[in-house]
Amino acid sequence: MATPLSPDRLLSALRAEGVQVVEYKSWRVHRRPPSTGAFGPVNGVMIHHTVTSGTASSVELCYNGHSALPGPLCHGVIAKDGTVHLVSAGRANHAGRGDDDVLRQVQAESYDRGKTITPNEANTDGNRAFYGFECVNLGDGRDPWPAAQREAIVRASAAICRAHGWGARSVIGHREWQPGKVDPRTGQGGVDVAPPVLRRLIDERLAHPASWSPGAEPTKPTTPPKETPDVLTPAQDARLARIEKRLEEMAKAAPVAPWTYKNAALVAEAKAAGTPPPPDMHGRIEAIQAALAELTALTKES
Repeated sequence: MATPLSPDRLLSALRAEGVQVVEYKSWRVHRRPPSTGAFGPVNGVMIHHTVTSGTASSVELCYNGHSALPGPLCHGVIAKDGTVHLVSAGRANHAGRGDDDVLRQVQAESYDRGKTITPNEANTDGNRAFYGFECVNLGDGRDPWPAAQREAIVRASAAICRAHGWGARSVIGHREWQPGKVDPRTGQGGVDVAPPVLRRLIDERLAHPASWSPGAEPTKPTTPPKETPDVLTPAQDARLARIEKRLEEMAKAAPVAPWTYKNAALVAEAKAAGTPPPPDMHGRIEAIQAALAELTALTKES
């Protein structure tokens, strides 16, 4: 059992799962009055078909209801193109009374996912326990279900299950809740929307991140390139040894005088005469720079 998602959390969960969402009118506050019962704790998601055609009229009907059953009639209407139109975030007239044994199986997720549940009682308030999605379809067994519509059912159901930490056994069809119902009913020429098929696809989706799309290439782990050891020629190896020796000697050498204009002049004179310059900081730095430049050139050669 879980607290129903707030409108913001519901919207975020659906969008994170890649659902195309339309917010219809005042869906965030549109709900049945408290006198009709509570919404929550919630236990699962229920899938229906509208027995209508046309998106706009179906959404309007599910928002307003009709003379025999006031709206909202679900939480979201799933159009043929896969768009989910949100019409409520509270209690809605969609599930009616159903089998308490089914509710216990959904709560425990203890039944065979691949089989259709057969209810035999109508003794428990389902509007309290289930989110509901009405899918635009005539429900006559002929009206086909497009793949985009089924994908939206799977994504919307998975979004709610992921938000609550549920598995696909928390998703049932209306026909698995209330005796005499047939929805969702698969049509001709489209995809199969039988509840066991939907649950299989929902579980497959829940095994991936919310951003996953069926048929997408799995992310392959990158293998770092093997490091090739540097190989020096004998001559390069000898030069490297000389550079290392010079740097070691400079590191061990006694401290030298700081740079002055007088020492700089003496260094310049010594260079002009071809004699060793007097030790000072400037000369030490020049010697280190020369050794590093030679080391850099050797590195580029290798």
